[in-house]
Amino acid sequence: MNFEFSKADKKLVRQIIETGLQREFANGLVKMGKIIKDWELKGTSSQDAYYKLFKALKNFDKHIARRYDKLTGSQYKLIVASQLYDEVIGEDDLNGLSDEAKSEIISTSQIFREL
Repeated sequence: MNFEFSKADKKLVRQIIETGLQREFANGLVKMGKIIKDWELKGTSSQDAYYKLFKALKNFDKHIARRYDKLTGSQYKLIVASQLYDEVIGEDDLNGLSDEAKSEIISTSQIFREL
């Protein structure tokens, strides 16, 4: 079923997407920092730490690109539902959206859980 956000909802959805993106960046940096901390504290080889860091960064970059590249209005619902599914955002972040928009996003996120 095709769902179209209202103009007001689109504005809020763009803000929600940006909030989620910033949280994803923070989560990614925490993961990268953990690799560096492990290297510092556990004395793993520099080469192993470098490869782990490179691989983690490459995979994270692919994830960000898959989710956020080609960001158009037709993708908003799927992006926000994905953020909700991955617990990057919570249902509280959807406050302010119309009931219909909120319901559509939550139900799409639940479909992801069933897959």
